[in-house]
Amino acid sequence: MKTGGANSLEHHFMPFSANKHFKSEPRLVSEAKGVYFKNNRGEQVIDAVSGLFCTPAGHGRQEIADAVHKQLLTLDYVPPFQFGHDLSFELARRVGELMPGDLDYVFFANSGSEAVDSAMKMALQYHRCNGQPQRTRFVSRERAYHGVNFGGLSLAGMVRNRESFANTLSGVSHIRHTWQEETRFARGEPDKGAELADDLQRHVELYGADTIAACFVEPIAGSTGILVPPKGYLKRLREICDRHGILLVFDEVICGFGRTGKAFGANAFGVTPDLLTMAKAITNGNIPMGAVGVSEKVYKTIVANGPAKGIEFFHGYTYSAHPVACAAGLATLDIFKNEKLFEKADALAPYFLDKVYGLRDIPIVSDIRGYGLLAGIDLQAADKPGVRGYEVLQDLFNAGMLSRVTVDTLILAPAFVCSEQQIDEIIDKTRRVLSRHAQRAGIKLAS
Repeated sequence: MKTGGANSLEHHFMPFSANKHFKSEPRLVSEAKGVYFKNNRGEQVIDAVSGLFCTPAGHGRQEIADAVHKQLLTLDYVPPFQFGHDLSFELARRVGELMPGDLDYVFFANSGSEAVDSAMKMALQYHRCNGQPQRTRFVSRERAYHGVNFGGLSLAGMVRNRESFANTLSGVSHIRHTWQEETRFARGEPDKGAELADDLQRHVELYGADTIAACFVEPIAGSTGILVPPKGYLKRLREICDRHGILLVFDEVICGFGRTGKAFGANAFGVTPDLLTMAKAITNGNIPMGAVGVSEKVYKTIVANGPAKGIEFFHGYTYSAHPVACAAGLATLDIFKNEKLFEKADALAPYFLDKVYGLRDIPIVSDIRGYGLLAGIDLQAADKPGVRGYEVLQDLFNAGMLSRVTVDTLILAPAFVCSEQQIDEIIDKTRRVLSRHAQRAGIKLAS
């Protein structure tokens, strides 16, 4: 039965949302400029999470709008299979310049989820081309998030994302996540925990190295609550992968494009993977786009083993390297370069982290983790996990701040164009809302 009139909220089945409750108490935005949204009442709402880690250059960038408008009138679409256009090759070249080591090739998709599935297929084909088709196992981590397609869902280690969908891929196993009780409130990379990478070696011994295609990790696990890797952890993973012929894949959908103060987490932590997935900030969130950075080793192995005039990699999307998305991507990279936004993020990070870690005195705050312009603030659970987090999300929006919450972890990821005064505004609103929740709960942080 059709219900609702022209202004009804009924017909949109919203993603990752409490549909019933949202439609009874909607949180609607109508405009965005700089680091602020406006809600549907015209009130200003500061963006404390760069949209969804998507808009580090701020909202409403005229340069991107002009590039998109021009491209729509010049070349709105071209089939990506067996045909091409100049912008995709230029964007691939410029993204390649930002990535470390021999990550010189770029395969375009439309989201982080698609990028992850593309990387999984590349890993499988790489080993097949090397005469090792039995390498079909993937290793990921607990508390991992790698998108929502069935490949990434199978890699994921977040229980609520998996429990409704039984048909995940077989041949995926998980090593432990890197959060440890003794490293609560560690700032940056924890001193302890590098040995957790040895879980990968245990999987080698259990399943056999020649069965494992790739190990997928986020340099900083983002959606699960900003889990920063312990010192030496990623380097140890790299060493184990090299020793056993396993591809190392970094999922940089969240921490790529300057969030760590460097172009990618791979640059920040000094570890070069074989494949690197990206999305979100590649177009400053203006047009959907994802991509896979591909090492020379992987690219040339796959291409060299293909026919002389035939398809080497039977995979792609109708909107791969869409001309309009490429135009948005190039305009975004121009902004990053011309305004030195990665350097600005690096310079702003210490001030941001100082302010975030200053929240540890609030009684319901049980842990804080942060690196660059990323921070996760764990809140003590209320009656059930997620109840307090959801209430905090609502209360912050009503107080004029848009944030991101995962269960009972508040995530902050301000835009690189934020001023120190706007960081103060984010922290002040956070402190007021969390303090009210602490007062209502009447609880103290356990020693």
